[in-house]
Amino acid sequence: MTVAATSIKLPSRLKSKIERLAKRSGETPHAFMLRALQGQVAAAERYQDFVREGIRADEAMLRSGLGYAADDVHAYLEAKAAGRCARGPRPVRWRG
Repeated sequence: MTVAATSIKLPSRLKSKIERLAKRSGETPHAFMLRALQGQVAAAERYQDFVREGIRADEAMLRSGLGYAADDVHAYLEAKAAGRCARGPRPVRWRG
């Protein structure tokens, strides 16, 4: 793995918190910050993927003219959350 050095200026209170938390977890402040940054990058990537997938689904719905009635979706999700068997909602034509 290639590494690149960087520097970051931290407010004193944040640096103190990082040092305290890193010590409690048995790692160096560097390892703590690296782990935190990796987690944040992964979360940002998942969010961007989620948004892209939503945009693609919206475009497909606009092209097909098919979608799902909100009441049907809500009923399905409520049944699944309650642990009941439920048939998935069926697509319906919502435009022309």
